[in-house]
Amino acid sequence: MASKAAKPLRFVDDYLPALLAQASQLISSEFHVVARQHGFSVSEWRVMASLAGGEPISIGQLAQVTVTKQPTVTRLLDRMEAKGQVERLPHDSDRRVTLVRITRKGAKTVEQLMELAREHELRVLEPFGLLRAEELKTTLRQMIELHAGTPLETDEEDE
Repeated sequence: MASKAAKPLRFVDDYLPALLAQASQLISSEFHVVARQHGFSVSEWRVMASLAGGEPISIGQLAQVTVTKQPTVTRLLDRMEAKGQVERLPHDSDRRVTLVRITRKGAKTVEQLMELAREHELRVLEPFGLLRAEELKTTLRQMIELHAGTPLETDEEDE
């Protein structure tokens, strides 16, 4: 009987983008069930989670972070703004850019779901240990920054 290690891997079994996509889909799908149970569509959850606890960001940045096409994000924001969950703001120096931020009502609405998301994350990462989990997150953030077309914005010098 041949050992599992001797079995040749398919290309996608050793190709980072395929592995990342599969892991993301599997782990996200588990939590999307919970988001839907709490009345959020997957897209609404992604928008709320991306805005929660942060500074206002442009609609383009929000589309990138949520991995959603910009026209879809714009339509979604229309509905979420009507519910009082988010608000649009003008950019200080570029009138072509519209910023978005979560409202207090929106933050309150998504608060419990974010706690459930953290619990889900802990269950997913627990088998690997805290150190490996933090190393993985750091590596992924670095990959995102290196491949995001433009460096992640920091406004520290403006403050």
